[in-house]
Amino acid sequence: MTIHPLVGHHAAQDQVRRAIHDNRLPQMILLTGAPGVGKQRFALWMGQTLLCQAADSRPCGKCAPCRQVLGLTHPDLHWFMPVPRPKAADPDKMVDELAEAIGEVIAERRGNPLYSAQDGLAGHFVGTARLLQRRAALTPVAGKRKVFLLAEADRLVPQESSQEAANALLKLLEEPPADSQFILTVADPNRLLPTVRSRLVPLRLGRLSTSEVEQVLISGGRTASADLSRVAQMAEGSPGRALGLGEESAKAARAVDELLSAIADGGAAMAERALKQGPWAARGEFTAMLDSLADSLGEAARAASGQRPRRPLPVVLVQPRPVAALVAAQERVARVREAAQGNVNPQMLLMALAEDLGDVL
Repeated sequence: MTIHPLVGHHAAQDQVRRAIHDNRLPQMILLTGAPGVGKQRFALWMGQTLLCQAADSRPCGKCAPCRQVLGLTHPDLHWFMPVPRPKAADPDKMVDELAEAIGEVIAERRGNPLYSAQDGLAGHFVGTARLLQRRAALTPVAGKRKVFLLAEADRLVPQESSQEAANALLKLLEEPPADSQFILTVADPNRLLPTVRSRLVPLRLGRLSTSEVEQVLISGGRTASADLSRVAQMAEGSPGRALGLGEESAKAARAVDELLSAIADGGAAMAERALKQGPWAARGEFTAMLDSLADSLGEAARAASGQRPRRPLPVVLVQPRPVAALVAAQERVARVREAAQGNVNPQMLLMALAEDLGDVL
């Protein structure tokens, strides 16, 4: 199965095509944009355009390189996405383990053109940067260039207790091989190290229209229906968000309602909710709940500033609160979200967060 067609982002496509035609495409590009708007798919389209055999600044879709890119089998297209932390301690074994994990994710995506976001605990590690350096040092297999796609590049820093992974990548970005094109994607460029960000030329992708979101879902195998149209409308221009508006999203939203209610009740209710949180096995669910909580606080701040919230608020947040208090609460959630990537018990983190939010809200 091949990946679904690129939908939307026509202005950005034109900009890239002109740059390729004029031979002035920057060697290191940072694709930015809201989560789920299609940055990975656009990066793959760029890779296909650069590797296509047609003498044009757009992919023909018919030549062998185009078909290989669409099937995620092109030997000169290297797609690095977040994966679980490797268990190996030896540097060489760590690189091999990461290469295998990335290969497994790519195999999954061959079979499922539409996919949800990676687990909140997945990331890019020092071994990932070493693997990238190793592949960048090789000569192209089938053509004249190699294309490297680094998905969710902001996970270079939060997943490590230091900036070692990002610094390892920085060495490669400072002196990139002439035959290599680098495309990094990130929702918020401010989460990258400034030294990394300064070496990249940004290209921002906007949100899709509701009809384009629906088109992406249908091209990925979903059946057109009234429910699909409603999901597309709720997705706010993000196909990725549309995919997440299922059971997992609903489960995270219920967890947020439960947590905020416990915070409002205070005392024993907060402790009971914290103890209910799975200590280790449910860390993925824990981070999903934190993401949903941050989103709810953002919508509450939107309402408090006089704007209409884009989705229903949890019951506890319906009562107006100062914008400053809601922003402070978001900052505390963000700190806990980052701490959750390390070896910290989620129950302890949740109890500390509940106490902090009780003071702020």
